[in-house]
Amino acid sequence: MVKKIQKSGNAAQSAGQAASPLSGAIKDSAQQIWLAGLGAFSKAQAEGGKAFDTLVKEGLSIQRKTQAVAEERISEATSRVSTMANDISSKAAGKWDKLENIFEDRVATALNKLGVPSARDVESLIERIDALTQQVHSLGGKPAAARKAPTKAVAKAPAKAARKAPAKAARKSSRAKAA
Repeated sequence: MVKKIQKSGNAAQSAGQAASPLSGAIKDSAQQIWLAGLGAFSKAQAEGGKAFDTLVKEGLSIQRKTQAVAEERISEATSRVSTMANDISSKAAGKWDKLENIFEDRVATALNKLGVPSARDVESLIERIDALTQQVHSLGGKPAAARKAPTKAVAKAPAKAARKAPAKAARKSSRAKAA
């Protein structure tokens, strides 16, 4: 607080000197304000380093806590997303398998309608040929040659035979009826 300083002096001072105590009081007040500012600066400089260090420590502590919480939240979110991705993946795989089975069934039905024998049909015919070859061999026919893997021509032959068999049967039944 600024003190009002009055100079004690003779009461007989002149009128020109009356203005002098007022200017002296202003000068003294300015001096006191200046000195108060220097004192505050000095005190802030001395204690400011301590206060700054304290603030840095508190900031570091808060930063560590914040990072720990953020990492925990990220970990939780990552596990949730991973779980959801696994669930979606398993559901998609199930749907894909179902779609694949439907497609295979429809293709097999279409090929069957066109008269194309299935792999099972071809395998059955190969087994039958092998059995017949064994019977021919046991009846004294020529020895069976080593069986080769079926070629496209072999695979087509049973298909043609399968298509011709119903036609032959129909012709035989019509001849039998005519006779």
